[in-house]
Amino acid sequence: MSWAFAALGLSTVLAAPGVAHAIANGTPVADGEYQFSTKLTMTNIPRADGTVYDSACSGALVAPQWIITAGHCFHDTSGNRVSGPVPYSTTATVGRTDMTATTGYVVDVTEVRQASRHDVALAKLATPITDIAPLPVSSSSPQTGAVLRMTGWGATSSVNPTPATHLQTGQFKITRVAGTSVMVVGYAPAPDTSACLWDSGAPYFTENADGTQTLVSVESDGPSCPHSREETTSRVDRIADWIQQTAGATVVAAGGRGSHGR
Repeated sequence: MSWAFAALGLSTVLAAPGVAHAIANGTPVADGEYQFSTKLTMTNIPRADGTVYDSACSGALVAPQWIITAGHCFHDTSGNRVSGPVPYSTTATVGRTDMTATTGYVVDVTEVRQASRHDVALAKLATPITDIAPLPVSSSSPQTGAVLRMTGWGATSSVNPTPATHLQTGQFKITRVAGTSVMVVGYAPAPDTSACLWDSGAPYFTENADGTQTLVSVESDGPSCPHSREETTSRVDRIADWIQQTAGATVVAAGGRGSHGR
């Protein structure tokens, strides 16, 4: 099941009490780290029967005015992905590791662009964020065995899930690359470190020797968490040109120099 669609029946879950952390069996992100990490909060999402519900996704800042996330985070009442004006009220929280803090930014999302044949979307912010470094996008094919880091705002368990209050992170190993997907399994801190509900769109990225990071894929789909099975993520190298042309994101080839779009 796709993590955003799994929330379709949870009409009041964003108001649920209790403390939740993102990613099953992950670790908390220290304040100031991975500031490109983004929480997307959606409210009053319409259902076909006329009722509404709230939900959330994860993502990453890839350009001053653009967030990358899962395509299925933006859909119509039939679950079909949509482009154009945002289909329901959506805000992006960027540069904050704790939702009770006031650091970072909370910006309205105004527009959505869907990638073709990939579960990836670009969400445009009402105003640009100019003092947080965007996450560069890889144009190189992912390699089996490579270790990636993910940051996300998802729940810690599929049982009675509650929304994240603190950004979490974990490491994952690529098991295979197939078509538009990068399949990963939990690596650290545990073999069952895994994405969960509301991690849809969360970035998977390399941590480079020079201290920079490069986006490889975004969270798409997976089993109930926690789990030690394969998770499906959507690769970005095959759509790097589209991301650059649409958002002006920096694209980086492995072992090469980055290029910046308009």
